[in-house]
Amino acid sequence: MTEFSIIAVFFAGLLGGVHCLGMCGSIVGILTAQLPKQGSRWHFHLSYNIGRIASYTLAGAVVGAIGQAGFLLRDVVPVQHLLFALSSLMLVALGLYIAGIWSMVRRIEQAGSMLWQHIQPLTRRLFPISTPTRALLLGTLWGWLPCGLVYSVLVTALASGHAQSGALIMLAFGLGTLPNLLIIGRFWESCQHWIQSPAIRLTAGLIVAAFGVYGLFKVGYVFTEHGWTGSCHVEA
Repeated sequence: MTEFSIIAVFFAGLLGGVHCLGMCGSIVGILTAQLPKQGSRWHFHLSYNIGRIASYTLAGAVVGAIGQAGFLLRDVVPVQHLLFALSSLMLVALGLYIAGIWSMVRRIEQAGSMLWQHIQPLTRRLFPISTPTRALLLGTLWGWLPCGLVYSVLVTALASGHAQSGALIMLAFGLGTLPNLLIIGRFWESCQHWIQSPAIRLTAGLIVAAFGVYGLFKVGYVFTEHGWTGSCHVEA
């Protein structure tokens, strides 16, 4: 299901603009205010996002490796089957959150608060953002900001069961978020009303949730046809 997961999380990132606006919009606004007043600012924003996506990719590799270690128990319990079902459930929850229907995803963000307490002080040392290198480093640190959207997708990276697959999934997710954050950085004030439109939120959220429902359908189909023995052969 790696190919399906990559597509699903890319669209989750792309359609999660309402969450990006709320979680990272103020951060991008602060970054923009710190940038030099003269000349183009695009390379600063691009550097910031490259750093952020690099952190996502690293996190995906780590949890993918953890998932791979868990698959060593596949003869005892259907690990991959259960993890993929969990990742599909998280996509459903994420879609409902984006749609403004259910806020459970926010509670997941509390899980990363302890790590962020140690990282946040380091970000202050990078201000003012006077060079693209500083923007890159800031993005690398901000990539570890507690975010329910990121944590939900990390479950999918975990379910991939391989460090490389986990990294690719988080890279795809990061690239999906890139257009939103670049637009927010360039048109911070004018884009808020559009992204927060209830109709936009509902449509985007239901599309993301549909990926999760499809994933659950595939897991259920494989289990019905093959039982637990087919748990390691879920195909798109």
